[in-house]
Amino acid sequence: MKNITRQTCGLLFGLLLLTGCKPQQDVTTLRLAHALDQQHVVHKAMVLMAERLQHYSNGSMQIEIYSGGQLGNERELVELLQIGSLAMTKVSASSVESFVPQMRVFSVPYIFNDNAHLWQVLNSSTGRQLLQGLDTARLHGLGYYDAGSRSFYSTNTEIHSPADLRGKKFRVLASQTAVRMVEELGGAATPVDWGELYTALQQGVVDGAENNPPSFYLSRHYELSQYYTLDEHTAVPDVLIMSLPVWHSLTPQQQQWLQQAANDSIAFQRAAWQQVSDDALAAVKAAGVKVIYPDKQPFRDAVAPFHQSLKQTDIGPLLQQIADIGSQMEQHHD
Repeated sequence: MKNITRQTCGLLFGLLLLTGCKPQQDVTTLRLAHALDQQHVVHKAMVLMAERLQHYSNGSMQIEIYSGGQLGNERELVELLQIGSLAMTKVSASSVESFVPQMRVFSVPYIFNDNAHLWQVLNSSTGRQLLQGLDTARLHGLGYYDAGSRSFYSTNTEIHSPADLRGKKFRVLASQTAVRMVEELGGAATPVDWGELYTALQQGVVDGAENNPPSFYLSRHYELSQYYTLDEHTAVPDVLIMSLPVWHSLTPQQQQWLQQAANDSIAFQRAAWQQVSDDALAAVKAAGVKVIYPDKQPFRDAVAPFHQSLKQTDIGPLLQQIADIGSQMEQHHD
């Protein structure tokens, strides 16, 4: 019997090693999924978050990362969070506006003066209020990643002004506000899943799309899109979110470790973003893409009625807060 017991113990110990658990210690494993390429700086920031969490928790917590849309598209991942089947994900703020309507404020074009203005808002009580609003959808906001500015790219048309968008189909996020923005500028908005966009461009289902330079580059959409117009119409941050049921299942100490690891991850990603964005732009230029720097005023003018129409809606006060922060920054700068 002693031999059997010894063999059984040995087998159990081996199984524990295989599963990555430590004997006599419970390890809390959080599953995180997203739709990005592993070369993307956001994925790298998440890897850092996993390392920091393991460090802070002294090995008692770990994050398993599933990249490249393995577990579904952004909407599907949010739904998995809501039922507690998945712990964490990264989505564009536009992708959660159907769950939390106030998030659509980020899809309104030309509301930020520059990147500094965006981050001043995200780090203010307004930014925190938007994150806290996710609780109503059984989600918990951990913070924002920088996703730069979104600009148009096209397979067959140089875009210098809104007039060049007319009659052209552009892929947008599944966001009513993003759809309206493209329509206000004269284009035909066509929601397509990110994972299906390369084929949609290839087959002419859409004439173009809009995104930031790293996403344009890493998705290899530049292979099909000869023109990239830096009109920088929206600055839609990525949001690092968690399942509210899973968040509540953690102890206050575990929540603190996780938030600390998330903060480290956000600081790393934000610091790396500008360089990554500049490198991506240089790479697509080298690959033969014509990068166009248009006059942004005609684009701003085209969406002015859109801005006016939002003043009396539920996001009117938010838009005013964002404008006020921008004005204060300008006065301080002067």
